[in-house]
Amino acid sequence: MEQAAPRIGFFERYLSVWVGLCIIAGIGLGQGLPSLIKAIGRMEVAQVNLPVGILIWVMIIPMLLKIDFGALHQVKQHWKGIAVTLFINWAVKPFSMAFLGWLFIRHVFADQLPTEQLDGYIAGLILLAAAPCTAMVFVWSQLTKGDPYFTLSQVALNDGIMVVAFAPIVALLLGLSSITVPWDTLLVSVVLYIVIPVILSRIWRKHWLKNGEAAFSARVQKVGPFSIAALLLTLVLLFAFQGEAILAQPMVIALLAVPILIQVFFNSGLAYLLNRRLGVAHCVAGPSCLIGASNFFELAVATAISLFGFHSGAALATVVGVLIEVPVMLLVVKIVNESRAWYEAA
Repeated sequence: MEQAAPRIGFFERYLSVWVGLCIIAGIGLGQGLPSLIKAIGRMEVAQVNLPVGILIWVMIIPMLLKIDFGALHQVKQHWKGIAVTLFINWAVKPFSMAFLGWLFIRHVFADQLPTEQLDGYIAGLILLAAAPCTAMVFVWSQLTKGDPYFTLSQVALNDGIMVVAFAPIVALLLGLSSITVPWDTLLVSVVLYIVIPVILSRIWRKHWLKNGEAAFSARVQKVGPFSIAALLLTLVLLFAFQGEAILAQPMVIALLAVPILIQVFFNSGLAYLLNRRLGVAHCVAGPSCLIGASNFFELAVATAISLFGFHSGAALATVVGVLIEVPVMLLVVKIVNESRAWYEAA
């Protein structure tokens, strides 16, 4: 019997539409109920906004539940593809984005952007590129008929590396961009939005697996929509704070999208070509280039809000990544699938 074609979920497929609606709802809420939004903004402990902190956990933990760190032993079976993806994720993507941010934000588009937000926009782009995607890549992998064991082991390895490498890389690149690094807030963000969610997801995963794989999969599927809902609600709050800036300069979103689009195609293309050069199977090269190009935008949004606040250019820049994530990655999926004959001809 032929296996059913993998499908992207309804909410995930139209994520850009939901983000667009969140922009409208958030701006309307910010303009109509400014006192409520300001009250929510004041609900902070140690520079961490409590409502957003809760939403971020609801966002991230269901995604981390899917990751089996026990799959790490499979890394040796796909070491070439793993090596390419790690090289792109940790040695190329954050640095290429820092360069693109410097080029476009400080030079090409500098006259069209608010001067006081330039540093924030660059910081947001760096945060977006410094964390490899951990959830949607499972969808992209399925759509390219990727090896599920490679995808699982790669994501598990990336998550482990992210616990120790995210803060140093972000701090280094922010420093190189002459942006002050609030180390205490950065470390708190890593603990809150990476370490604690990973620990909680491991505990829940182990507990739910006691009832078998089928029961575990059913539970994960049930909690999945909470992740998207929390993301969208966070975006509504963010745009409620960003409303005035967006209304004043609506082209900002389009301009911020340019370096993000360039880095997606550059990194995915580089990973694809390197895998082909090394003779890696297409079922590994597909998810490898997709993992190399996509971002853990939930973490980026959370960290940007913690470090720079709701009103910051950093927060807005990370949200632009959310806005274009699905359509641009579906385009990369299409390119990978249609170029399979060319890839395997090598």
